[in-house]
Amino acid sequence: MTITASVQVTAFAFTGYPVTDLGRARAFYEGLLGLTPATIWEGEGKGWIEYVLGDSTLAITNSSEKWKPASAGPAIALEVADFSATMATLRAVQVIFFAEPVEFPPCNLAVISDPDGNQLVIHRRKAAV
Repeated sequence: MTITASVQVTAFAFTGYPVTDLGRARAFYEGLLGLTPATIWEGEGKGWIEYVLGDSTLAITNSSEKWKPASAGPAIALEVADFSATMATLRAVQVIFFAEPVEFPPCNLAVISDPDGNQLVIHRRKAAV
């Protein structure tokens, strides 16, 4: 195949996660993680919810039976204000950890599961030295 033109990608649009139960997913993302919906579309048992986080958007949806949750799929990293307190809260409500908290020179992170098995990275950057 010969490529004669190229596409210019200008920005990250959103990360989308398929869910099986929109109400349960909203309780997790809004109730536990404290995200505020920016866009809500719901109708006929289907929905698309967007959460704007800085310059990025996380969308959850049950709008297509062909788009299924998967723990091996993509993951979005959510920056938190207090990593230790967040870990304590997640453990208190028995969230499943795919990867236990780990410390790297620039950050701390852990990988958790949402109610459908999608991976979420919980992240905290360290202050620049």
